Amino acid sequence: MPTDAPHPQSTDELLHALQENHRRPYGRTRTVTAEELVDAAERFDEPVPLIHALLELQEAYTYGSDPRKSPVVFARLLTLFDEQPDAFDERLRHQLFWRFKWVANALIALPEIPLTSLRQWLGEMRDRYEKAGLGLQPYYGQAYQLAAHVGEDTTLAYELWAARRRTPLSDCEACEIRERALHRADAGDDERALEIWAPVLAGKESCQEEPARSVSYALLPLVRTGRADRARELHLAGYRACRRNPGMAGEVGRHLEFCALTGNEGRGVELLAENRNLFDEVDSPLDLLHFLTGVEVLLSRVESLGHGELPVAGYAGRAWTVASLRAEVRERGEGLAARFDTRNGTTLHSDHRRERLDRAPLLDALELTLRSRGLDDLAEGASRTDAATGSGTAAAPTVPRTVEALPEAVPELIVRARELDELGHPDARACWARLRTLVAAPGYTHPDDPAVGPYVRLCADLLSDEANRAAERDEFAAAVELQEEAAGLYEDAGAPGDAALARACALLAAAEIPAEIPAGTPSEGGEGEARAEAMADALTEAHAGVVRLHEETPGLAPYVEGRLLRLRASALGLRLQASGDQEHVAPVLAEVELLETFALRHSIDGQVSGAKLLRAGTYALSGDLPAAVTEADALRERLTEHGPAWHLPRVLGLRGRLQLGLRDASAAYADLTEGLRLAAAWPADAVDTGRLHGDLAEACMHLGRPDEALTQLTRSAEAELRAEKRTDAFCAYSNAAQLCLDLGRIEDCIALLDSLLTEPDVAAGKVDDRLVAQLRLVRARALHAGDDLKAATAEFVTLAAESAGWEDDPGSHAMIAAETAMLLAESGEFERAGEAVGRALAAHALAPRHEQLSNCLRELARLQAQQEGPDGLDAALAHLATAGRIADEARAAGFEPVGRSLDSALAYEHGRVNAYAGQYDDALAALEKALALVGEPGPETGSAGEWAECVRLAGIVEGVYLERPAAALTRLDAAVDRLAALGHTDEREQLASLAAQLRDEA
Repeated sequence: MPTDAPHPQSTDELLHALQENHRRPYGRTRTVTAEELVDAAERFDEPVPLIHALLELQEAYTYGSDPRKSPVVFARLLTLFDEQPDAFDERLRHQLFWRFKWVANALIALPEIPLTSLRQWLGEMRDRYEKAGLGLQPYYGQAYQLAAHVGEDTTLAYELWAARRRTPLSDCEACEIRERALHRADAGDDERALEIWAPVLAGKESCQEEPARSVSYALLPLVRTGRADRARELHLAGYRACRRNPGMAGEVGRHLEFCALTGNEGRGVELLAENRNLFDEVDSPLDLLHFLTGVEVLLSRVESLGHGELPVAGYAGRAWTVASLRAEVRERGEGLAARFDTRNGTTLHSDHRRERLDRAPLLDALELTLRSRGLDDLAEGASRTDAATGSGTAAAPTVPRTVEALPEAVPELIVRARELDELGHPDARACWARLRTLVAAPGYTHPDDPAVGPYVRLCADLLSDEANRAAERDEFAAAVELQEEAAGLYEDAGAPGDAALARACALLAAAEIPAEIPAGTPSEGGEGEARAEAMADALTEAHAGVVRLHEETPGLAPYVEGRLLRLRASALGLRLQASGDQEHVAPVLAEVELLETFALRHSIDGQVSGAKLLRAGTYALSGDLPAAVTEADALRERLTEHGPAWHLPRVLGLRGRLQLGLRDASAAYADLTEGLRLAAAWPADAVDTGRLHGDLAEACMHLGRPDEALTQLTRSAEAELRAEKRTDAFCAYSNAAQLCLDLGRIEDCIALLDSLLTEPDVAAGKVDDRLVAQLRLVRARALHAGDDLKAATAEFVTLAAESAGWEDDPGSHAMIAAETAMLLAESGEFERAGEAVGRALAAHALAPRHEQLSNCLRELARLQAQQEGPDGLDAALAHLATAGRIADEARAAGFEPVGRSLDSALAYEHGRVNAYAGQYDDALAALEKALALVGEPGPETGSAGEWAECVRLAGIVEGVYLERPAAALTRLDAAVDRLAALGHTDEREQLASLAAQLRDEA
């Protein structure tokens, strides 16, 4: 599998190519490239480039889980060392002796290597170390690991290793901690093992493999010792560090086992799908054994819960169910364990495998992620629990309701469906669904019953129901097509009223299809305003069309005429919503009055309720919220007395939104909670529970309950998914992820987004690309907040490249490119950062983002001066000069930043940059300017904080670097008194502490 990389033409190009390859993640691409670079190095006939290439190749094999090839490469390195020792400088010599351990581990992982050969290699390692005058602690560490692998008594081997003093060639502290902890864990002492692991699990000791490896081993001991919450935290962070990595397949297997034993079988199946590459890419038999055992633990648990036929991801080339994959994995796992036991002359690996498979679940359910999905949610066609209803608050009991069984006979079922449909009753949907199944079945015979009517009439009913569902999912084009087809069938069936109603529904659905606005269309408000104008015009035409159908169709049944009147009013209501034009209010209210009068005359309670809902909504759109609340209250009272009861949750939802508009979050919370309680009595599609949960989340935020808001957002998203409103669902999830990030729940945020981004329709490109980009953007920010700078930067670079093609949205590209520049600068890649900020500035010229670009340029200047000192001053000042031009532009445009003043922030950054570069007089002058721009602080917290920070840095520059402590103390003491008088305690204490430090050092 050759790569497209150019062949190096010089040793400098070769070394550069090796550095580039070293930045790649471990895997096939890196390994193949390393192989090609070794071939290239051999052509130069120089030992040092070849040594570097071989070292890179061995690392690629070792961490790419290809242990068979690692010893072969090392043998070449050892030969070079023996033949040309002078080619190895101190660093290369250190690497050579370090990698004796890599070879020992590689040989252990291969059951075809005889035990005698393993011991011979350790003897070779000892002899080489002794000859080179190196300490033997690393050798004894390998000897202990071999004893533990074979299943021998490890007591002596452990003491010979653990009691020795570490050497420069010893494994890192984190890896040695892992081995010591595993020694205790294998002995059954979970508490002592976790005590030893503490520095690694806390992140105080780490390396390339740690803490990811230790985390995978510590999960079950944590649960067994009652630390389930800590296990949850570590699972989220640890899994992310090892997923899809062939070199950490065993760790992935332990995460799958953890899911299986904590009631998270559904998540385990999702993670298995995410790691399907490991079935074919793991070349290490030992890693594969550990992975397959974890997979089998999961599959056994899933099968025991009755989901043996659930489709799962497995080996490439065929489809798998839980049961079939479990059988395959068991056979392969047993074979691998037997091979190791035969080589070692013990039963350790078979015994250990059996022990893992025999473990009972540790917990019934441990909520690992915000998007916990059960096995029923994953099973295609399985009945789904309606988690969206009845979940408003724990204190709100579900409202009981007696649901009539569906009639068994087809004629009665058809009659019942139509009766319920005329009432707008939610149970009509279940009748239509049952009829749809019966009609589609082979051999269906339509009843010859005048009360039922012809077959074509039933087909029209089913099409109309399907069209209504499509419209609810905002699939308006499909709804138009279905309603038009239904209208034709109704005419064939001799039902002109129903045909007119279907055509009226088609007119309204067609008006709701978003208009295609040609680029460059003149409109004062831009493309969005043009789109709204087009929709308003379309709704005006739709209203006129519905009126014509109403007036020209004779002999309308009252329920049909009521629906036509409702459509007339709805068309004008939607027009008002699209245009916001107050002149459109009166026509809506006039149509509502016609509807209500007709509905009262014919006792159609559902349309009376609909009229009052439309009136309340119209008042709200016109800005008269109190009148809207009054109307909603009157409707609630009427519904309580006359019904229909299924309208109550909708009214309470509207009332809750109105209360949010009136800034009464407590009242909104009460209404929305009650709405969800009542909604639980009805089918999921009867009430927009996703909207209720989303509005309740907003109320929770206003009430200072962000954790509850997060719960409501995730419930909103799941409700939207069940309603097949995937765009709304992903928007709700995006909001939930952002809230997670704001709350500092970094791993929850990343886990949620990882789950969403692996959804099949996302992977297939069927979800709006901008929405997916928003999810990825939040994830990239979360990775950065979680100190994964490398992964965050890679994602930002990709997003910046993609957003460069968003010709209709250069402002978003400016923002993304600016953030990308900051992360590149944080990584020390200032050249690439400069290129990124150049692209951001070009986009900013098309769609100004003054504050974001100013923030970016100031941050680039700070980072360059901080990392490069005086050498980076010119570049830093150039960035600040550009930021100054942006501040001038913003001022001229009348732009008001959300945060700090762009001018005072710029002056402060001039001070900080000059201080980093050692230009202390210039730094102090800039800080004096910043203080003047900020002005004396007042009671408000924001300006006081900025002012105090300028004073603090000026005090450090003046008192420490310019060695003028007396002047600095005068400045600081005055500021402390000023802040104390204003009550800014935190700011005062910071400056007082600095003043005390200066006095101590004077």
